[in-house]
Amino acid sequence: MMVGLMGAGKTSAGRLISKALDLPLSDSDPFLRERYGATAAQIAASEGADVLHRREAEHVLAELAGPPKVITAAASAVEDPRVREALRGAFVVWVDAPDAVLAQRMRSGAHRPDFAPSVMRARREPFFREVADITFDVSTATPEEVAEGTLRALGSAARDGG
Repeated sequence: MMVGLMGAGKTSAGRLISKALDLPLSDSDPFLRERYGATAAQIAASEGADVLHRREAEHVLAELAGPPKVITAAASAVEDPRVREALRGAFVVWVDAPDAVLAQRMRSGAHRPDFAPSVMRARREPFFREVADITFDVSTATPEEVAEGTLRALGSAARDGG
């Protein structure tokens, strides 16, 4: 499971991990488009952030209940206590970077709602810390390094029985 603020590179690293583990990838953005016919930005604009966040939590809960896969979760999902409880049985990777880096990366996609990284960090960082098994600073780590480090950590967790 990949968590982090918008622009942290969850999808990029998640694709690499998914391929390496030969597991399907479930990303919140395609999930929203497929299920609701709209991007996160469109849902936030037309129905509000609360509706968007409920749908993003729904994505994580639905996918955690299914067969094994790599899940890249919208950052808001960790605010839902049901999601945090469900994540106790998952290996969670938190990808993070300084707010200025995330703000620059967020400009790369019109599908993203316009949320300030500093505001989102203030709300979500305690939850990321609560659920994360491993953390990467993606201002210095490439998606390939995140994937390699995650795979090493997964191997160690499997050997340690966790």
